[in-house]
Amino acid sequence: MLSALIGVTGLLTYAFHSLAAHGLHGPDGYGPIGVLWAAVFLTASVIYRPVEQLLSRTIAERQARGMPAGSALRVAATIQLVLACVFAAIALGLKGTIEDHLFSGDSTLYWCLFAAVLFYAASYFARGFLAGQRLFGLYGGLVMMESASRVVFGVLLVTGVLHGRNAAAVAIAAAPLLSLIVVPWALGSRVRTMAGAREQQSLHTSEVAGPLSGGPPQPAEPELSMARGLGFAGAVLVIMFSEQAILNSGVLIVKVDTGDDTLAALIFAVLMIARAPLQLFQAVSTTLLPHLTRLVVREEDRAHEGDFARSVRLTVLACLAFGALTVAGVLIAGPPAMKLLFGKKFVYDRLGLSLVAAGMGLYLAATTLNQAALAQGRARLAASSWSASALLFVGFLLIASMSQVR
Repeated sequence: MLSALIGVTGLLTYAFHSLAAHGLHGPDGYGPIGVLWAAVFLTASVIYRPVEQLLSRTIAERQARGMPAGSALRVAATIQLVLACVFAAIALGLKGTIEDHLFSGDSTLYWCLFAAVLFYAASYFARGFLAGQRLFGLYGGLVMMESASRVVFGVLLVTGVLHGRNAAAVAIAAAPLLSLIVVPWALGSRVRTMAGAREQQSLHTSEVAGPLSGGPPQPAEPELSMARGLGFAGAVLVIMFSEQAILNSGVLIVKVDTGDDTLAALIFAVLMIARAPLQLFQAVSTTLLPHLTRLVVREEDRAHEGDFARSVRLTVLACLAFGALTVAGVLIAGPPAMKLLFGKKFVYDRLGLSLVAAGMGLYLAATTLNQAALAQGRARLAASSWSASALLFVGFLLIASMSQVR
């Protein structure tokens, strides 16, 4: 069910961008929307996914050890609120700079960026809770509702009910808020169920079997403190920033360097070959983290030879196979497919498209290994690997951009 929901989400994401490109009549009109999308997801993923990952891993670990997760919720909620307030203060302080340099003076695009990033604070917190509790159906439903709400705006734009790029911008801002409509009920129901189960359990038994192994509970770990939570979240923050720098820095660097919306739109559209599968896999990787964490707790020192290792190997092989199939697909029908999806002005060569597709497959495999490291508590190692890769990538882009300007 989760695979189906996330698959539909990926298709809906692609559909929104296709509708927006057609409704805004090519790269000139679509370019600012590509820049807004890149800015929103660069910011939201960097500052909020660390808390999502913290919740997902910590709740899974506490449940695997037969312990409550109340401390994880409190620490994560505090960190998320602080991050949202810091973003709001910085964004308001740099309003003129962001408006002028990123959105060419368009105030509506700025406020859509501001609103979308704040709404995503709640969305990512809900995702982390749902993933940690293994409520994958609700998780998939949340992200699918977000994408579906954007598509509604896209359809209205193409059919002429709505007009102009502001409609597409509002869709990006409103989608994370609309996706939360069912979350209060879902979370409330889950909390009541958990409370009732704990009360009944305390009345009927004094010894609880380990939830994974069938034996005694796993050794107790200390409650999640603010220091530990910040340490893990800080390492994941570096990872998220590095990931998004690799995914979105090309569009933003070109826009700031040249001011050319058309070129930014062309780059953004071709990266949808990588971005749509990666957005889809982002949700899957979040569910992979609690799964691997439970296996680490169960297998302890045998993780390198047990179900943990097998799960990682199978997922990496699946990612590489998907990348190879995508390369074959774009070599066969890539250029005409891009014209069909985005319009006749979006012209690309097969070799360039195949390179992006190959990079996407390798990126998915790297993300799987990242989740394996986080499940083992090796967040600093993962952070150092990603940050080195991002620095090399962005440095290459800046050098190439400056060379072309000269």
